[in-house]
Amino acid sequence: MRVALVAMETSHLSDTPGNRRLDRVARGLTGRGHEVTVFCTQFWRGTEAERVVDGVRYRPVTVGHAPVSFCASLPVALARYRPDVVHARPVPPGQVLAASTGSTLARAPLVVEWYGDEGLDMGRRLTRAAVSRPDLVVSPSELVRTRVRESGVPGERVAVVPESIDFDRVRQVEPASEVDVAYAHPLDGSANAESLLLGLAELRDRGWSARVIGDGPQRAAYERQAADLRIDDRVEFVGACDRDRRLAIYRGAHAFVQTASREEFATELLWALACGCLGIVEYQAESSAHELIENYERSFRVTNPQQLADAIVDCGAFDRLRVDDSWASYDHDAVAGRYVDSYERLTAEYGLL
Repeated sequence: MRVALVAMETSHLSDTPGNRRLDRVARGLTGRGHEVTVFCTQFWRGTEAERVVDGVRYRPVTVGHAPVSFCASLPVALARYRPDVVHARPVPPGQVLAASTGSTLARAPLVVEWYGDEGLDMGRRLTRAAVSRPDLVVSPSELVRTRVRESGVPGERVAVVPESIDFDRVRQVEPASEVDVAYAHPLDGSANAESLLLGLAELRDRGWSARVIGDGPQRAAYERQAADLRIDDRVEFVGACDRDRRLAIYRGAHAFVQTASREEFATELLWALACGCLGIVEYQAESSAHELIENYERSFRVTNPQQLADAIVDCGAFDRLRVDDSWASYDHDAVAGRYVDSYERLTAEYGLL
């Protein structure tokens, strides 16, 4: 299958969760043997007509940041490529309209990848026009799917495809030293790590240890809070950490605590669950984390620090695991297969296959 991905700004120019997700989609499809070309703004220096990164072909529509020129040139570029599917990011909205024209010229269905971090202004006429065009909108969670439906997209045209992980990598990383609780999130305004610290403080008279992964503007404040609560000797702030270090910590941990106030998809929770952690999720209205553990036995849903503390104690009834194979369905290749299934359904409807 020939797939055209459209992102005026890829993660090479704008490193957002939604753009990184499109990169993973591109690599996953390429890994399954499909031909993938990303139509984008040129992010490399030089005069190369295109560039291949991790097996994915990037083809520039414009050299510099020029939204009007990008949208004007995109339809012809897509028509010449003759893809089976056009798959675009929703920002800027003009690129969706241009991708729609290109998909019509190519007689291919249009898919839009709506991650939830785009900050779309649904009051703008251009945005409303853009969201009406796709044959299918893909979102990472039911939380985002609901937002998409509320924007006016019919429910039957919105599908949930979750984030993915590298399950082989989970198995390969050696566990770090054992710890009772792990937490991971950028320590910013949405981290809500105070819930974790308050919960741990309720267990001050018990024996436990915790590692907090993440860095950001609130780190110093959280470190002071741990000291004020007299638990700083048992809470280790380890900084941002790379992926292998995070996996090592998760594989050595008994439980992972998720308290962030906003998560379009709780990717770190997913990695931790695959590493065998018990999941403790504090419900937040703007977080999809509770969706992951809804039908998972090794988990707890809580609403306040006292319940969180009780859940940490209750974790003692469960064995420690180093890997949980029940999460293998979230492997990169398996999730890429879900995209392929959606593409094949759409192209069959178009009478292209």
